[in-house]
Amino acid sequence: MEHKIAGWGDRIFTIVIYTILSIIMLVTLYPLIYILSASFSDPLYIAKGEVWLLPKDFTFSAYQKVLSNADILTGYRNSLIYLVLGTTINIVMTTMGAYVLSRKDFKGRYVLALLFTFTLLFNGGLIPTYLIYKNMLGLYNNLWVMIIPSAISVWNLIIMRTYFQNSIPIEMQEAAFMDGCSNIRTLTSIVLPLSKPIIAVMALYYGVAHWNSYFTALIYLNDHWRFPLQMVIRSILIQEDMSAMAGGEGESLMQQLLLIEGMRYAVIVVSSLPMLLLYPLVQKHFVKGVMMGAIKG
Repeated sequence: MEHKIAGWGDRIFTIVIYTILSIIMLVTLYPLIYILSASFSDPLYIAKGEVWLLPKDFTFSAYQKVLSNADILTGYRNSLIYLVLGTTINIVMTTMGAYVLSRKDFKGRYVLALLFTFTLLFNGGLIPTYLIYKNMLGLYNNLWVMIIPSAISVWNLIIMRTYFQNSIPIEMQEAAFMDGCSNIRTLTSIVLPLSKPIIAVMALYYGVAHWNSYFTALIYLNDHWRFPLQMVIRSILIQEDMSAMAGGEGESLMQQLLLIEGMRYAVIVVSSLPMLLLYPLVQKHFVKGVMMGAIKG
């Protein structure tokens, strides 16, 4: 009898958990589905509030206007450049720094770790940073301002160092040294091949950060042709600067205003697409990477 009660208790618990997770999933997915449906719907139905789940009067007019806009395409190109260059530099710098800090035979690693951690807690503030970037480093209105200052995330550095220490046997590295390998050869031939999960996680973290970055561009970039896509979207969604994009020959003011409603959602979909495509590529490594700190039996 007690066994049956326990079995029913487990079933009820499972049902409750799945119900709660299903509700959370629906609450999370519905805004995404709504934005996607609205981007393909006739703007008139969006203005009337008749778009709930599926597109109404399916159309590509909003995407045609968005993808034909020079500012959007330029921002897309800039964001891809910042994403590729920035993430590559991030991975290289973080990997080298984490490897050094993970080596127990490196005497100065505790001092370096302390200095790195100090930067997590304290910084000079926006104004001193702005003056240094502009007057000393010459990074003002320079595309490298989107890449160099964020070359290493200390938090990601600590995560990767922990992975190197806990997931890669030190005996393998010692055997490599006994065979005559240098630190660089050990890193490239032993450590990196065993670090694909954490590298995939770091690539995702850094990639998302670069793709969503706009504050740095807002402060340090002045030329519109250097703006990333998020800055272009900001000017569209916040400053409501879409009249020029929606304008066309033979279109009345009312038609332009209605088209703007659909274009807002199309812009969001276009800007989110690269990250939505990136996650499935690293998903198989993502779970293993984030579970690196789990306790092993």
